Amino acid sequence: MIEENNILETINMIRLYNLDIRTVTLALSLRDCISEDVDKLCENIYNKIKKYAKNLVYYADELAEEYSIPIINKRIAVTPISLIGEACKNPDYVKIAKTLDKAGKEVGVNFIGGFSALVEKGFTKGDKLLMESIPEALASTERVCSSINVASSKSGINMDAVLKMSEIIKKTAEMTKEKDSIGSAKLVVFCNAPGDNPFMAGAFCGVGEPECALNVGVSGPGVVRASVQALGKDADMSELANKIKQTAYKITSTGELIGRKLSKKLGIPFGVIDLSLAPTPEVGDSVAGIFQAMGLEHAGACGTTAALAMLNDAVKKGGIMASSHVGGLSGAFIPVSEDAGMIEAADKGYLSINKLEAMTAVCSVGLDMIAIPGDTSNDVIAGLIADEMAIGMINKKTTAVRIIPAIGKKAGDKVVFGGLLGEAPVMPVNNLSSADFVNRGGRIPAPIHSLNN
Repeated sequence: MIEENNILETINMIRLYNLDIRTVTLALSLRDCISEDVDKLCENIYNKIKKYAKNLVYYADELAEEYSIPIINKRIAVTPISLIGEACKNPDYVKIAKTLDKAGKEVGVNFIGGFSALVEKGFTKGDKLLMESIPEALASTERVCSSINVASSKSGINMDAVLKMSEIIKKTAEMTKEKDSIGSAKLVVFCNAPGDNPFMAGAFCGVGEPECALNVGVSGPGVVRASVQALGKDADMSELANKIKQTAYKITSTGELIGRKLSKKLGIPFGVIDLSLAPTPEVGDSVAGIFQAMGLEHAGACGTTAALAMLNDAVKKGGIMASSHVGGLSGAFIPVSEDAGMIEAADKGYLSINKLEAMTAVCSVGLDMIAIPGDTSNDVIAGLIADEMAIGMINKKTTAVRIIPAIGKKAGDKVVFGGLLGEAPVMPVNNLSSADFVNRGGRIPAPIHSLNN
């Protein structure tokens, strides 16, 4: 018999503390869509997405109403498109992107990820063509998201790809400058990218994934913050960690329940649940707010990295007890523009890019949704990416860079995207040149622990 207190607690999580299912993401293999003719390929892609995703939004909304749990985003992640398009005799990756966008619009999803390539060890012809097409593809679509994996703990860092991506990020920003360079907000550079990630912009269906699966991403920073606040200032670190674990267990259980119900309705396998605490611009739904509840004056104070490390670890420990199918990124996100507390900290100068980089050593992802001056040089952007890739490579973890060079804007200005992408102050960047370093090219070798077979 479910206790009355547990029922009331779950209701409060939803109504008072912004508990929601952040995303249900249909991972879909497009490998059987390959054709030598790009028109036939696009037709195959369109038909397959329509077939498998036609009821995704309808059933998700139905479950949300039945259980009174908001499901914020419905998304699709497909096989990296560089693999799908390179067999064409007349490859046109922009046309493929527009096909993805059209299919996504017709089935009603918010985003469709997988305009991606995996180039940590080098490029194929298809990889190069896709990368070159990213600026136009993202500027001419609404829902398409792109990701490029340029490094891994096994392969090292492809510095040629890092330098290329710095150019592509800048060009994408320029082609969408009328919308505060929003194209770059849909583009992420990865080290150790997971193939079952339900969160955009980095979601894609990995080559080891099944034909299709349903992956779920939960939320819950507001719930964790409320739980920590309820403990009071006298609780020691062990009590604090245990409370976060208990809360993460409840959040994960809710997410898995919805995920399994939805996968059953769709008639497809349940994939993974991603435990990541995904903040929003809503007041109270903030990872930075958790730091304050822990006892820091604000995000960016000395001790922030330690607090984040404990939070990330406790979330993983609590979530793993609630589900045997944990995957994706799983931990705590620290995107600037998508977290009200992080926005405030950046506005007040409490957070610098250097401090954010230090925090990425212990968080789920990396330098995420950070606006920088539009005149930042390509070599500085490449250096930023290389630094973040090194953190992921050495620590055997996923890291990423999603930065927005705000064309025509300088430090202290603001970019506004709306919705979950939020808004952000343009943050200053160290403009000391790294050109001679990043232009060496080649591959930074993998660390010694890559030889661990």
